[in-house]
Amino acid sequence: MKTYQLVGIGNAVVDVISQNEDAFLIENAIEKGIMQLIEQDRAEQLYGAMTNRLQTPGGSVANTIAGAGALGLNTAFIGRVRDDDLGRFYADAMNEDGVDFVNPPVAGGELPTSRSMIFVSPDGERSMNTYLGISSDLSSDDVPSEVAGKAELMFLEGYLFDKDKGKEAFLEAARDCHTGGGKIGIAISDPFCVDRHRGDFLSLIEHQMDFVIGNEAEIQSLFQTDHLDDALVMTAALCPLVVCTRSGDGVTVMEGTSRIDIPVDKITPVDATGAGDQFAAGFLYGMATGRDLETCARIGNICAREVISHIGPRPETNVTELLREAGLV
Repeated sequence: MKTYQLVGIGNAVVDVISQNEDAFLIENAIEKGIMQLIEQDRAEQLYGAMTNRLQTPGGSVANTIAGAGALGLNTAFIGRVRDDDLGRFYADAMNEDGVDFVNPPVAGGELPTSRSMIFVSPDGERSMNTYLGISSDLSSDDVPSEVAGKAELMFLEGYLFDKDKGKEAFLEAARDCHTGGGKIGIAISDPFCVDRHRGDFLSLIEHQMDFVIGNEAEIQSLFQTDHLDDALVMTAALCPLVVCTRSGDGVTVMEGTSRIDIPVDKITPVDATGAGDQFAAGFLYGMATGRDLETCARIGNICAREVISHIGPRPETNVTELLREAGLV
């Protein structure tokens, strides 16, 4: 069986992106700047209202894995799509991007392939309306032990923690990965997801995870505190490596009691979609290739800066060349 430098497990979501004025958001009752989960009929309504659609394979961790693959890592993604038009598009697009899409589309599934309608305002703010569909039913049956057991690094998507079958899949993946000598980490994904499952989240981080990546709101949500420094120290007491992105204020990396703060070059985003995902791609690329933690964060910052400079959640330019210009490869 093939050995992968990085394997991701997450929601397999087709991103459908369009640029829209604020008036369009008001007219269609779309709340600006947040991600909302919607039902199938609402998804069909919003999809029909979109113009000049850009359709890409997405999902938070899937975007991370694709970004890391674009940097040269040998990657795979474990997700669940239906054998419908969008599902076949998703599987084919991931494979064409050089990421092994491990599971074939599910024939005869009751739920359609997941999709997220992303409306980008002139100020770069994104308003996401996501229909989870079949992807949220991912279970242990979808996680081949031979893939998890051959992963050098695994990266899990916190959103999947909302269902018991997702929790079980994570635990089995962690055991298989550790048995094979790999390291496993999680993207916290959403403070509200933490609020729903705080005890289980903390237990998973303490007993199964080798690293955690999240933004400051997500890290703070773990311990219900508004004090980031306190949250970082408490999280680092549970997990060997904690990585916290702080938007324009840079990145903080905690390894035990050791702390590193890495600044970022502030730019005005064209589209903030995928910033955290691509930061994680760069950071994990650095880990997989043996870089020190500060260099990992600097690579992640460059990947994030590239993706917010254009529409869409995945890199459009040769990021390796950007890293070379910065003296990081």
